[in-house]
Amino acid sequence: MLSSFCTIAACVLFLGSLAAQAASPPNIVVFLSDDHTRIDSSLYGSVDLDTPNMRRVAQHGMTFDNAFVVSPSCAPSRAALLTGLMPARNGAEFNHARPRKDIKKLPAYFQNLGYEVVSFGKVGHYRQTSEYGFDIAKLFDYHQDQCVNEAVKWLNERDSDKPLVLFVGTNWPHVPWPPATDVVAKNIDIPFHHVRTPDTRRARAKYYQAIQRMDRDLGQVFDAAYEKLGENTLFLHTSDHGAQWPFAKWNLYDEGIRTPMIAVWPKQVAENVRTDAKVQWVDILPTLLEAAGGETPKGIDGRSFLPVLEGDTDTHRDVIFVTHSGDGEFNDFASRAMHDGRYKYIRNLEPENVFTSHVTKVAEDSPYWASWVEKAKTDEHAAAVVRRYQHRVPEELYDTASDPKELRNLIDDPAYAAKLDEMRIALDKWMAEQNDKGN
Repeated sequence: MLSSFCTIAACVLFLGSLAAQAASPPNIVVFLSDDHTRIDSSLYGSVDLDTPNMRRVAQHGMTFDNAFVVSPSCAPSRAALLTGLMPARNGAEFNHARPRKDIKKLPAYFQNLGYEVVSFGKVGHYRQTSEYGFDIAKLFDYHQDQCVNEAVKWLNERDSDKPLVLFVGTNWPHVPWPPATDVVAKNIDIPFHHVRTPDTRRARAKYYQAIQRMDRDLGQVFDAAYEKLGENTLFLHTSDHGAQWPFAKWNLYDEGIRTPMIAVWPKQVAENVRTDAKVQWVDILPTLLEAAGGETPKGIDGRSFLPVLEGDTDTHRDVIFVTHSGDGEFNDFASRAMHDGRYKYIRNLEPENVFTSHVTKVAEDSPYWASWVEKAKTDEHAAAVVRRYQHRVPEELYDTASDPKELRNLIDDPAYAAKLDEMRIALDKWMAEQNDKGN
């Protein structure tokens, strides 16, 4: 009789343990890369650049094929992630701008749920990271690349019963790119919408080397997260926008706004799956909160895509809206865009301005640009590329399914007049709702 009682008691204890484990909040680890164009990885189709850790992480979870940032520059993108609000509503519209002090930030939401919230590296926009209210924020200055090793060391030495939210932000592949010690320049395929010069090839080899460093950092953080925290850990990898190449960073073309995203959560997210669901960086905050047992804050722009992660739906947003306001003296060129997953409408609010950026103005960061300008003097393709980068028309419309590089502007094609009117009206309505003045 006693033996039977003990067996029953053991079963009760075992089931209670399982229930407690199921009810315990997950740890959350977010790994952010910096200036990484989505298609420049083998996970997203690159044939001359292998990113083995991205592929390995993806095998354990869900890869998003339609993840978007809210802005193709650092400060607005990261402010949106950490507030759940679009740039016009959080105040960080221009690069280097800060979100308003009165807005509740991501760390506070999780601290209210009993979490320790920690940041290593570039999570906010460099030193702005310390203003977001993290319990710990370290190594956020420009290219403090020891941040990844220090984050792993801190995690391994951590002794706390609190659930953890850990952000780790590598600076790679942000410029300056490192020497190409492991990349053979002659094997690199120069994109058609760039200009093929020896300087381009050498620069692209360095960029690939920087991506390999990012991929190494990703694998290091991923492994440490599950070794230390266990399988009840939601791991998310994504990038703040595209790389410092023409038509990517600071641009509303897909190379600027469409971002890699991978989510892993053992027993919650299916392994080795891909989704076409359209999600955006403002959606990350409410998604992580809901996964932790919280609720989406009222009044934010983000919407939880936890049902996508858990396999309950394969859709999320119908359309994506993105903004770009500028980067000080380097880039005074406001623009807005709407993307429905196939068609992209871009409205350039200051088309009279010449489009400039660090690409055109900072030779040490973009040493290939001078060779493009020089080749443009005698080469028609090069001239067209340089002209297209620096001189924009007021409106652009692309079919990204048939024209993924967005090279054929359909704005004057009567076959797309109805689609154009629909997207114009929708963008006007959204800007009014956001109180977006078009700065």
